Amino acid sequence: MASSMINRSRSITAMAGLAVSVVTAGAALAGCGSGGSSAGGTVVNGGTFTYALSSDPGNLDPQSSVSSNAYSMSVLAYDPLLSIDDSGAIGSQLAASWHVNDKTVTLTMRPGITCSDGSAFTAQTAADNLNYVGNPKNSSPFAGVMLPVNTTATADAATDTVTINLPGPAPFILNGLAGIPMVCANGMADRKLLAGSTNGTGAYQLTQAQPGNQYTLTKRADYTWGPNGATTAQPGQPDKIVVKIIANETTAANLLLSGQINAATILGQDAKRLESSRVDSVNTSILAGELWFNHAPGRAGADQKVRLALTQAVDLGQLQKVLTSGEGEPATALAVVPPAACKGNSVAEALPEHNLDQAKALLDSAGWTMGQDGVRTKDGQQLALTFVYASRAGAAASAAADLAAGQWQQLGVKVTPSGQDNTTQTNTLFSTGNWDIALGPVNVPSPDQLVGFLSGPVPPNGDNFAHIDNAAYTSLVDQAQRLEGSAGCPQWLAAESSLIKNADVIPFANQLNKVFASGARFSAVGQLVPTSIRMTSN
Repeated sequence: MASSMINRSRSITAMAGLAVSVVTAGAALAGCGSGGSSAGGTVVNGGTFTYALSSDPGNLDPQSSVSSNAYSMSVLAYDPLLSIDDSGAIGSQLAASWHVNDKTVTLTMRPGITCSDGSAFTAQTAADNLNYVGNPKNSSPFAGVMLPVNTTATADAATDTVTINLPGPAPFILNGLAGIPMVCANGMADRKLLAGSTNGTGAYQLTQAQPGNQYTLTKRADYTWGPNGATTAQPGQPDKIVVKIIANETTAANLLLSGQINAATILGQDAKRLESSRVDSVNTSILAGELWFNHAPGRAGADQKVRLALTQAVDLGQLQKVLTSGEGEPATALAVVPPAACKGNSVAEALPEHNLDQAKALLDSAGWTMGQDGVRTKDGQQLALTFVYASRAGAAASAAADLAAGQWQQLGVKVTPSGQDNTTQTNTLFSTGNWDIALGPVNVPSPDQLVGFLSGPVPPNGDNFAHIDNAAYTSLVDQAQRLEGSAGCPQWLAAESSLIKNADVIPFANQLNKVFASGARFSAVGQLVPTSIRMTSN
């Protein structure tokens, strides 16, 4: 299922599936995708469901991070206002009903909702959450992704309704509301409580935390307000969930095979090993390969000719095969997590062609001269670039990074690859800014959730970590946002194409994110659905 400044942590890994990304920005971005259901044997009551995360989630405040691992934890203890199923249909959760009228959304809350501390979750609490996330002063990474910045909300206690006032068009606002975890009143009053504990309405609550090792969550027996009224009273619902931090995928795969854990996201050769052993999995389509270039002033990537040269120098088809261990496909769009809001292909016609000679000519014209040592220089400075990539994907990611670095070296670029775990890469991209090229996808289901990553304010004031400034993209997004839902998809796809043509961001590989299951079955809609877990006899 598939991470810092006042906790503006994010992920640029996949955000779909158990133990996942995007960023993977996390980020991954937050769970609105579909993965279907795992199989399994005869249901058995009680027990403990154990699954692996690749790295520690860090600060547990659910509104401080959209990293995959933090989000995977938060969905166990916190609920959103609405739910979304694998067909893309919006359903109830904390809100029983909803109505959209232009820039106003009205939600009627479900009665009888209680928090893990015993307090009531009210319409006012929901409004307080939305006002917190929507206020840019609070630096929530959900602002501009799940909820437009400067969104405000008011509550009517008499009717138990929340009225959301949007600052502008938001064609997929209901999808966004299905991805924001709601915090209870005590946590809203003192957010320090949230860093190492939970204060939500979710099906489980944190009862023991061992950062870097494991987290234990215990079932709430009175829970009746899950997606479309799901409860925790169903046969097979585990009494506890243990989240183990297991960085090595081979170790996680071995633990799955031995029955010591029940679920983990596994990629590459270990995934093939599990499949050959007939271990069941829940699969979600994600964007697996995406190249980003740092456009910040003073960085080589600020020059479009350099970005185009770097893109054309790489055989992206070959890179796709290496990164996905031969199981991926060419990328089709920037927002592909099912149920994708916009169907279509923004990549194929926009992707710069592979041509090393043209790439060399571009660098020549940009003033980068090849030196006798095979490294280009300009104004006495070498073309030396730091290349960060997500090490979590194991050998395949390392091999892909080596392949790309080798092809850039043929171009005359001195490349320093740096494999980084989820937390470190997020810190590099959003805090230190010490990078030039990044390999790692941002995964979301609707294109509006990417706008903050692809335009606008840069860290620490925004999510635009690559410092992208593309006027065509901004104009097309403005047109798309004025149209309701999928009616704007042609404009959304054209906006994505403008980024790819300009080598602002280069998507090149799609892949199935596989969450393997042993001794349990469950469904995933972007993230694990807690009320769907059933412990089984095998």
